[in-house]
Amino acid sequence: MERDDTLDGGCVCGAVRYRLQSKPMFVHCCHCRDCQRQTGTAFALNALIETGRIEILSGETQPIAVPTESGKPHLIFRCPSCQTALWSEYGGVEKIRFVRVGTLDRPSVLQPDVHIYVRSKLPWVTLPSGTPAFEAYYKARDVWPAESLERRKAILG
Repeated sequence: MERDDTLDGGCVCGAVRYRLQSKPMFVHCCHCRDCQRQTGTAFALNALIETGRIEILSGETQPIAVPTESGKPHLIFRCPSCQTALWSEYGGVEKIRFVRVGTLDRPSVLQPDVHIYVRSKLPWVTLPSGTPAFEAYYKARDVWPAESLERRKAILG
C-alpha cells in the first residue's frame, strides 16, 4: 500500500513500477510541438527530478531515441511491454529525468510550476492565472525555488 507522502507510479500494464524518493525539483507544463506530437495531446506535464532519486520497484525501461526540433538528443524511457512513456532525458543530460506526471498513481499532487513554449500552445487551452508562462524556455535561476536550484547545482555543478 502506498503511503500518503510517496510518489509511486508505473506503466499501464503494471510491468514497470517506480517511486520518486523526494518531491521533484520543478514541474513543467510544456506546450512545444515535440511534446504535442510525442504525447498525442496538447502538452506534456513533466516533473524534473534527479535520476538517482527514481527508484525502480519492478521491471525495466527501454530508452527510445526520438528526433527533436532542436536536434539535441532526447531519450524517452518506455515500458517494453505496453510502451507507456515514463520519463525522458533531454539534451544528453543523464543526471536529470523528466517524469511524466500522468504515470504517477496520484498525478493530482503535482501541479505545473511553469508553462513553457506557450508560443505553440493550442488556442483552446486556457492557462491558469498565477502560474508563470514563457513563450519558449526560461532561466531556472529566475524561476526555481532556492532549494531546487541547490539540488540542481549539486548534480550539474
